[in-house]
Amino acid sequence: MPSIDLHDPTQSSFFNVINNKLTTTKETRQAVNPSTEELLEPVPVSTQEDVDKAVAAAKDAFPAWRDLPWEERAGYILRYADAVEVNLAGLQDLLMKEAGKPVSNAAGEIAFALSHLRETAKLKLEEEVIEDNDERRASVRYVPLGVGVGIIPWNYPVLLGFGKLDAAVLSGNTFIWKPSPYSPYTALKLGEIAASVFPPGVVQVLSGDESLGPLLTAHPDIAKISFTGSTATGKKVMKACADTLKRLTLELGGNDAAIVCEDVDVSKVVQKIGPMAFLHSGQICMDIKRLYVHEKIYPEFLKALVEVVKSLKVGGAGDTEAFLGPVQNSMQFGKVCDLYSEIPKQGWEVALGGVPESRGKGFFLPPTIIDNPPDDSRIVVEEPFGPIIPVLKWSDEEEVIRRANNTNMGLGASVWSNDIERAQKISRKLEAGSIWVNSHFELAPYVPFGGHKWSGVGMDWGIVGMKGWCNTQATWVRKAI
Repeated sequence: MPSIDLHDPTQSSFFNVINNKLTTTKETRQAVNPSTEELLEPVPVSTQEDVDKAVAAAKDAFPAWRDLPWEERAGYILRYADAVEVNLAGLQDLLMKEAGKPVSNAAGEIAFALSHLRETAKLKLEEEVIEDNDERRASVRYVPLGVGVGIIPWNYPVLLGFGKLDAAVLSGNTFIWKPSPYSPYTALKLGEIAASVFPPGVVQVLSGDESLGPLLTAHPDIAKISFTGSTATGKKVMKACADTLKRLTLELGGNDAAIVCEDVDVSKVVQKIGPMAFLHSGQICMDIKRLYVHEKIYPEFLKALVEVVKSLKVGGAGDTEAFLGPVQNSMQFGKVCDLYSEIPKQGWEVALGGVPESRGKGFFLPPTIIDNPPDDSRIVVEEPFGPIIPVLKWSDEEEVIRRANNTNMGLGASVWSNDIERAQKISRKLEAGSIWVNSHFELAPYVPFGGHKWSGVGMDWGIVGMKGWCNTQATWVRKAI
């Protein structure tokens, strides 16, 4: 496939990909560049008819795809990764425009996404032998479900899309990719690339508005929904899947706590924690959202953290020096602005940033650090999903563990200490799906991630994630009649 050239009119239009054909719809919509607030190109608004066609094609393609040897399916994924890499420049440009990502963030996402495809292709679900003797053999197999759907959020539209696609198709399912209405462009081009690699019906992409998700969750011929997004929407997805007993994976919101002990080297730790709290302007479910710092080092730590965050440049899509971009869309911008408006109302102490005095074009907000607000503050209780974080004091280990766990969320958490044994002891008491010691938001394609409590059901990635795309089947063989 030739490289995507967005200046070429024949390649700058956007289509659904159904059964390896590019299709359009009567109605279209336009998303917004969050760096400039300018409208982007029209994209399809899929209807029930489009959903039915895509599901029928996926259902028809499933038996032959399921029956391919595992290694052949892995080969398709590797060829897809190669085809994506050929189109790297055009895809990165699209991602910067639709997601508001500075160059480093967009390049990093696509690089990790390509690694995800290639590393996942190395994995294999093996039959597990439970018993094998002269009389009988009992084993467990993992059997693909059928037609799967990935509902992808706007913050990491490539990586999170690939993280569902590769596990689904490698384990023998066919896959329909539903991108967010706020960031559909890169996914649609990735669908075009997929059509040049995979057999018809194996990988399809449908663009739409807020009505598309319910059409997919209600469809009787879809076997699984894998959803990444807010907890509120995840609850709706779970309810909708109940009517047809769909399998589902939910990777939902987070309010990740980081606990910093008094024995750390402050100058080193702030260099790691600062970026992990403000990566993608706080718009990552696994960013640090609550930072608990031991009172003995609190003043020194807060001062050093402010200096680190002040050094992180704010800039829009295409800015080669920027670390923080805009909030991705007007809806989320309004939510985060509402939280900023609480600063003067609640009398929160501001160590950095604060309520912006004015704004120009783009959904930009200043990186903001709140100094030791009460535990029942909105900034502590709610997930901001923006460039604002509270820093809180602690003195007693059991108390800070209780405070860190005092949330309905349970996606990730970290402990920072030079005493590894102490840090691990604390970490084992934290209620979250991913736990880190002396790091945060560390991921690998072969390591599963997901949430506890209201942060999700099931896990994505790795062998554990792949099993979520399968039915478990117990097999008994008597060796003589």
